[in-house]
Amino acid sequence: MALPRLVIVTGLSGAGRTQALRHLEDLGFFCIDNLPPTLIPKFTELCAHSARPIDRVALVVDIRGGEFFDALFEVLGDLDKSGTNYEILFLEASDETLVRRFKESRRSHPLSMHGEILDCIREERSRMQELRGRADKIIDTSNLTTQQLKEQLKNLFAYNTHLSRLRISIVSFGYKYGIPMDSDLVFDVRFLPNPYYDPSLRCLTGNDPKVEEFVLSSQVTNEFMKKFFSLIEFLIPEYSKEGKSTLTIAIGCTGGQHRSIVIANHLEEYLSKRNYTVTVHHRDINRLAGE
Repeated sequence: MALPRLVIVTGLSGAGRTQALRHLEDLGFFCIDNLPPTLIPKFTELCAHSARPIDRVALVVDIRGGEFFDALFEVLGDLDKSGTNYEILFLEASDETLVRRFKESRRSHPLSMHGEILDCIREERSRMQELRGRADKIIDTSNLTTQQLKEQLKNLFAYNTHLSRLRISIVSFGYKYGIPMDSDLVFDVRFLPNPYYDPSLRCLTGNDPKVEEFVLSSQVTNEFMKKFFSLIEFLIPEYSKEGKSTLTIAIGCTGGQHRSIVIANHLEEYLSKRNYTVTVHHRDINRLAGE
């Protein structure tokens, strides 16, 4: 049983824990906010035994847990005994920064019943001091933008950053039904040989081997695929550098039944072999109209 890599995100309220969790999710972590510490060992065990093993988990544990939070140090001892690979990420900021953020967001501090905002911040800082001392990584977010925090987390926790944890969605579609609204890149393959004009292929789709063979038998198709796939592989790291977490590539033919499906399937196979996180969806495959 392989236990997942575990990152425990904690720190001061208002220091950016929620943003950090979102960024870790973009890096491929399975994320849960405000999990009671006593459930951490059981949860990591469930992840290890899931049908699709989860190898990276990020959990936010903080003062909001009330009396449950007090059990954290005992749980950390249990994790040490079980050999669980965990790291503690502690986020903090200056008192002035935290006061400003609470006023701007108009949210109350978790310890708001204990006094004014500044008093609550100082009390929380005192109660979190021991945990801060056990942290593997401490980030002061006082002067960090959201993008700068994201870059720091990427440098600390991303695997194979040269491949990126960018999630890629490939969508085949028919131009007669409109371009997908969430497309980042749109490619028109209506110049490729059209199986629609072969009566034996008209009622089939690009998922059928006969249609695939027809489309790929063209020299133009194969030349296009080489250049197209090379362009996509060049672009992915550049989009990742700009901070994108998802990239939608739309490939269209006339009706979305034949050519676009074949090209989309082969692009998905090409990128998957290179360890990118990629899905494919054929938007118009079930429409009755042909090309």
